Amino acid sequence: MLNTDTSLSLLSLLQLCDSNFPTGAFSHSFGLETYIQDDKVMSKQTFSEWLQVYLQEQLVYTDGLACRLTYEALEEGKLETIWALDRKICVQNQAAETREGNKRMAERMLYLGTELYSSPTLALYRERIRDKECWGHSSIVFAWITHHLKIPKSVAIISYLYASVASLIQNGVRAIPLGQTEGQRLFQELQAPLIHAVEQINGLDPEDLGITSPGLELSQMRHERLGYRLFMS
Repeated sequence: MLNTDTSLSLLSLLQLCDSNFPTGAFSHSFGLETYIQDDKVMSKQTFSEWLQVYLQEQLVYTDGLACRLTYEALEEGKLETIWALDRKICVQNQAAETREGNKRMAERMLYLGTELYSSPTLALYRERIRDKECWGHSSIVFAWITHHLKIPKSVAIISYLYASVASLIQNGVRAIPLGQTEGQRLFQELQAPLIHAVEQINGLDPEDLGITSPGLELSQMRHERLGYRLFMS
């Protein structure tokens, strides 16, 4: 027999990770489009290689670690730690488009989160962003909602990584382009790397936040000057 509370939390998590949850992630490639136009990502194989580098060399040390640190700060009731984390993850992001993209996604997720769930502290984060006391980042909002839903920490982290990679795969299928079957094979092939990424994140120190591959950051900076663009970042 299903446990009602557990089932409701699971369904809410699935809703949060669903591509139909309107955060605007479909508008952002986070530098992928630059690699496509440079003819470095042009097939399932090259896209798979790029995804794994992006996961291991950027998501782990930025969004993934921020998600974990936010969750832990909420467990300890340390909101000041989250305000400081919000600033750190903003200022360490050198690419303006990526920084703005995460802010827009955070604002949209915050709006939906405060409409769907009764969390005074989540509402406070939204107010601080509105009052320009915080910047806003999607990984922080995601961790906040999953903590509110009592999703276990490691499940919250892998869910955030999955949702991020899922959006990139959908965008890559459109932009490269690839077939839908190849996109689903990529999902399957990334299962083990996603599990490994969570293990990495759980072993990091807070000081590791922001360690990023220069090539990825440069591609995100160059995106705004491409001759034509399908994505906002």
